[in-house]
Amino acid sequence: MASIQQSHFDLFHLPEQFTLDPQALEAAYRTVQTQVHPDRFAAAGDAQKRVAMQWAARANEAYGTLRDPLKRATYLLSLRGVDVGAESNTAMEPMFLMQQMEWREQVEDAAGARSIPALEALLDELRTEARTRFDKLAALLDGGANQPAAEAVRQLMFIERVCAEISTQIERLEH
Repeated sequence: MASIQQSHFDLFHLPEQFTLDPQALEAAYRTVQTQVHPDRFAAAGDAQKRVAMQWAARANEAYGTLRDPLKRATYLLSLRGVDVGAESNTAMEPMFLMQQMEWREQVEDAAGARSIPALEALLDELRTEARTRFDKLAALLDGGANQPAAEAVRQLMFIERVCAEISTQIERLEH
């Protein structure tokens, strides 16, 4: 193993880009895990066991980040010195802000009417929107358009939050 501080992409010998082959990521993760799994070091000394645990935790963290498209995008931008600023940067294009308000109203209306079908339809719409936006995000990131990619990440974070809220509403209404 090289340095525990190396990038997630380097750890798995993958290109530093948004578009990843999921099978290649999975295979690389399994390879690293077989090398560093703590069970392989059961008979080793305490120091070696600790190092193995650190590497295993590092591999798990890297895999979790690269497997999730939104986390991968945020991580890739951070490697490029771009802070997505999800907590502090709420500036978004006016069309998206209008769409946000519309989605929020639809969630409130459907939840108020206790309409699971309306909530499910909105969830499907948002998931379709997210897929379209992830395709655009891939083109932005792989093309090096970091600032527009950061805004796209913030928008996708919003969409993910609304999807989670809708799922919670559906669960409440089903029980």
